[in-house]
Amino acid sequence: MAEKESYYDYEPSVAAAGIFVAIFAILGVMHFFQTFRTRTWFCIPFGLGALLEVIGYLCRGLGNSKPDVLILYIIQTLFILLAPILFAASVYMFLARIMRATNATHHSIIRINWVTKIFVGGDVLCFVIQGAGGGILAGADTQTSLDLGKGVILTGLCLQVVIFAFFMVVAAIWQKQMRGSEEDEMTSFNWLIYLQMLYVVSVLITVRNLFRVIEYAMGPDAYLLMNEWPIYVFDAFLMAIVLAICTRWYVADAMRKAQNEGKDNEGNNVEMLTQSDAGAC
Repeated sequence: MAEKESYYDYEPSVAAAGIFVAIFAILGVMHFFQTFRTRTWFCIPFGLGALLEVIGYLCRGLGNSKPDVLILYIIQTLFILLAPILFAASVYMFLARIMRATNATHHSIIRINWVTKIFVGGDVLCFVIQGAGGGILAGADTQTSLDLGKGVILTGLCLQVVIFAFFMVVAAIWQKQMRGSEEDEMTSFNWLIYLQMLYVVSVLITVRNLFRVIEYAMGPDAYLLMNEWPIYVFDAFLMAIVLAICTRWYVADAMRKAQNEGKDNEGNNVEMLTQSDAGAC
């Protein structure tokens, strides 16, 4: 990519970047602390994603005084783009753990051992595709390579939207089968509250992904890329809400109780939500 006086079509806001650096740093520390306190290892991607957001918005803020520094532009572009994919990984794994905690895995239209594998596998694919697209953009020195990089990123974003839509269908069907079932009557774990939180988080991430799809589809001269406020409203703000909601997912006591109920009622070892399960992942 040829050197430019500025890689931005506007003057990056130091104040906005600083605010979200602080917000994501606080939320990231909260997630890492809770993850290690409760040994909820499947939530590690939340903390890692928050770290990417912190670095991304830090570099964006530095872009105010150093708009011609390519590495800062590349880092903020890639890290802010890729962080929500890590959030999605934990969201996918959470559904399987809700199913296992309620001893109702048979209500899933996908075999429980494949739920996490399919969705996290798709998530990894999205990460690779979007990362590759970002790499192409970083080294682009012709319009053809620029278009290729944007096309690759757009493909990854569209795939992410499709995967999330299918994920929500799987969750909704499981909920319908679970409501009023024997397992629903037998467990005191309030699974519906956590499933509803999962829906809200999924919708927020999907809205963010749709924003990114529209952003890249419209092109570099469109309004969304020519102005800075959309990225804070439709990306940073929504992802901060996602991380805030998910701080409520560390429910070790409730999961232990659900596990004991599963043993008493069915004679099976119900998987704890707060443990990483190699079979589920």
